[in-house]
Amino acid sequence: MLRQTRQANKTLVAIRSFLYWILLTVSTVIWAWPILLSAVFPLQVRFKIMRVWPRFNMWALKTICGIRYRVEGLENLPKEPSIIFAKHASTWETIALQLLIPPAVYVAKKQLLYIPFFGWAMAVLNFVTIDRSAGRRAIVYMVEQAKDRLARGFWIIIFPEGTRKPIDAEPDYKIGGAVMAAKTGAKVVPVAHNAGIFWPRHSFLKWPGEVTVWFGPAIETNGLSAEEIRRTAQKVIESKMQELIR
Repeated sequence: MLRQTRQANKTLVAIRSFLYWILLTVSTVIWAWPILLSAVFPLQVRFKIMRVWPRFNMWALKTICGIRYRVEGLENLPKEPSIIFAKHASTWETIALQLLIPPAVYVAKKQLLYIPFFGWAMAVLNFVTIDRSAGRRAIVYMVEQAKDRLARGFWIIIFPEGTRKPIDAEPDYKIGGAVMAAKTGAKVVPVAHNAGIFWPRHSFLKWPGEVTVWFGPAIETNGLSAEEIRRTAQKVIESKMQELIR
């Protein structure tokens, strides 16, 4: 599959990728303002305003770069707010997941809040933040925030590997997300996708094709230790990844 996606004309792909980057940057700056101004409204209203941005960007990716997507397993989403454990091999999933599930906050590094426009909008949307310099206290504070967001009806999206990795890299799932799931008792929904084939991490080029994103059956966390949750989620996600990147 990797070889097939690279058959497209590289010059044309570069031009289209450049045009999309312009739109991504401009739309982020422009749409940050309505989000910032929405701070006076309830959080649910802020999310309705925010969702215009990922919707526009998914349209732009399809129209300019030829990146489409299909979704499998939406029927596996629980009715109650839960925690999404998603593979992180691209920027695509950061944009797309907000459109595919109920309103959700990401777990993000606290330092990202200081990025102009993008980080400011994250702060207004009450994302769960983690300060990695705070040691063990960072996990405690993350769990406190997670309990609050879940109680207010929001889902949580976390990338259990902590950072973007090449799509075929050896998996390295951290314990933090699993601790959060164990402490909150929320169900974990494993998510696998092959977006890293078409929009690789740290890559300027975006190759045309169809992303498949898969939502697996929810993992019941009650009675499981954090390590059991981590291992189960990794096994389920990585097993599906092997199917998606073949």
